[in-house]
Parts: sequence; structure tokens; C-alpha cells
Amino acid sequence: MALIAIIEDEQDLLDLLEYHLQKEGYETFAAISVKPIEKLLEEETPDLMIVDRNLPGVEGSEFVQQLRSRGYNIPVIFLTAKVSDTEIEEGFLRGGDDYVTKPFNVKELMHRVRAVLRRSKPEESSEIIYRDITIKPKSYEVFIDGKKIDLTRLEFKLLLELVTHKNMVLSRDQLLEKVWGDDGDYQDRTVNVAVNRLKEKIDPDKSKNYIKSIRGVGYQVC
Repeated sequence: MALIAIIEDEQDLLDLLEYHLQKEGYETFAAISVKPIEKLLEEETPDLMIVDRNLPGVEGSEFVQQLRSRGYNIPVIFLTAKVSDTEIEEGFLRGGDDYVTKPFNVKELMHRVRAVLRRSKPEESSEIIYRDITIKPKSYEVFIDGKKIDLTRLEFKLLLELVTHKNMVLSRDQLLEKVWGDDGDYQDRTVNVAVNRLKEKIDPDKSKNYIKSIRGVGYQVC
């Protein structure tokens, strides 16, 4: 189930969007300002954000631009009353993936949501390319320079999580939640050991430095 974050300062419209998205089967997180979204991002990454541009405290596209500069690659649909050609171009330049102007058709918006999720969702992609690594999510295969690398399912999930959040520093707690889930009582050392094993398999001579250790925080692919 995809998690969609909505930032809209009109409560009636926020409720309407939540209703229709949940009716389509999505999980939602709704907010009238960016502050609750900032807190959400400390714990998990939404699959999509629907963002109004006229928000209290910060202009919506400026907020998205800030997220992009911090390494967040969350797909964004702007839903806004800013309709001029210049404003639409500005929205895309600041990191928008799609742009819907108000007033809008709810059915059309739902189609756009599905389309953006379909383009961005890694598990629906046939291949993910990172440098000389090719990842095939459907078959759980990894190739480096065309040579197949044998990984355990857990190592595969760990690599996929890091690559699909390229340029973001993922904490050990985030990796434990996303890769290991709630299956047991794990510790930071669990992540360290798994990352080291993964690095040995994909970079045995330590020449490519795919995965960087960020001291005291976690790991990053960039």
C-alpha cells in the first residue's frame, strides 16, 4: 500500500483528497502545513506527495526544492491555484513531477497519482541502474558490469533500499525497519554486519566505494 502525504491548507479540500485517496486504497498522511511532514520524514519516506503551493510559512514549491537539495527524491504532484505558464514552469524546475491546477477533476487527479506511482515505484520497474550495477527487482538478481552477483535475499533488499534512496543518508534504524521489518529484536550491529558482507560481495577490492559509512548516522549511496 503506497503512502501519500498531502499538504493542503484548506481543511475541506484536505478532507476530500484524503477520502478519495483512501477510497482508492492508499494510505494517507494529511497536513495543513509543512511542519508535520518534516516530522514524518524523520521516520519514513512517503511514496508520493501532493503539495499545494500556497502554504502557511513557506511556499510549497520552495519547500519541495529544499527537500530536493537535501537528497529526497519523493515524487511530487503540485495541486495549486497558481496557473500561469511561468508559475507552472517554476513548479517543475523546483522539483515537481506533475502539476495540477485548481479547480481540478478528482478522477483525473487519481489517474495522475497512479501514473506517477507507476513510474517511480522501484518494485514495478524491470531494472534499476546505478553506476555499473543493474538490479532486477522482480527476479532478485544483481549484475555488476554484466556479471551476476550472488546475494542473499536480505542483502538484495538492503542494496535495493540504499540505491533507491540514492544521495540520502539512511540511519541504521531506518534500514532495520525497511529491510528487516518487525521480525525480531535487532540492533545496530545487525546492520553493520550485513552492510559489510554486502560490500565484500559487490566491491571485494574496495575500489568502487559504492556504499559510504556516515559516522554516527548510517549509510549512503551516492
